[in-house]
Amino acid sequence: GRRQAELLYLRYGGQEDCRVGHQHGEIVQEYDRHLGAVNTITFIERNISFVSTSDDKSLRVWDWDIPVDRKHIADPSMHAIPSCSLSASGKWLACQSMDNKISIFATEKTPVKTGRRFLKGHMVAGYACQCNFSPDNSYLISGDADGRCFIWDWKTTKVYKRFKAHDGVCIGCAWLPHETSKVVTCGWDGRIKLWD
Repeated sequence: GRRQAELLYLRYGGQEDCRVGHQHGEIVQEYDRHLGAVNTITFIERNISFVSTSDDKSLRVWDWDIPVDRKHIADPSMHAIPSCSLSASGKWLACQSMDNKISIFATEKTPVKTGRRFLKGHMVAGYACQCNFSPDNSYLISGDADGRCFIWDWKTTKVYKRFKAHDGVCIGCAWLPHETSKVVTCGWDGRIKLWD
């Protein structure tokens, strides 16, 4: 007969591990190498691996169903990473860092920090502001603590545009996938705004 698909979930908020369970609430796998709260989980490499980031100022790469990290990226210059975004091509991982930069990691084969590619100019220290790629990978967008929305040109890494979006922290922003000239932002002022 047919096997019934199981519902999987990942729990990572406020914990120092990533746990995978199914609909009956049993833990099937536990990934527990981080030393601080896990902030993000982002699937890469056609969803056979994932990257986790943590308050321990590290980034770890895991293969699905293997509880030992295959890559651990941490150095003294790194800060906590509260938000990550995978490019539409799957080749790049943008990591919002608490030192007011977005660090870029290459994801092909094994993620590595590019070193030379990062985006700056916004203020996010202390806030988990979201960053996102445009659907065509030409731009990267992020909110900031002052309510502004920043758009960077991906090729030059220079600020392409910035504008005041909210009366408090602009915590989230994303391009509309089918109307790519439009952007949606949300903020601590309780509003969601559509921009053209």
